[in-house]
Amino acid sequence: MPASLDVTPVASPAVCCAPLVREPLGAEEAERLARAMKALADPARLRLLSIVAATPEREACVCDLIEPVGLAQPTVSHHLRILTEAGFLTRSKRGTWAFYALVPDALERVAAVLEP
Repeated sequence: MPASLDVTPVASPAVCCAPLVREPLGAEEAERLARAMKALADPARLRLLSIVAATPEREACVCDLIEPVGLAQPTVSHHLRILTEAGFLTRSKRGTWAFYALVPDALERVAAVLEP
């Protein structure tokens, strides 16, 4: 007589992950965003950016940014260059002074990636 087979019903596989609700970052966009966040990951740069953002025109002369952060002019210029290269500020020269202006929506573009 043949042996009976013990057949255990197999449960359907459980779904472990919810489907994505939006497109995730691609490799190139992640690199760009990481560079931008790295530029923001410095207390002096965050302060400089907040000072520029707090001005009525969202623009400031480098000469007005030195004293509030308590750093030497070359150091302030270095930080402003990094923020400019990261796309948060633009630079224009007027006489002997450089003026830095907040790029419209630059901070919102970074924040949008982190929104649910």
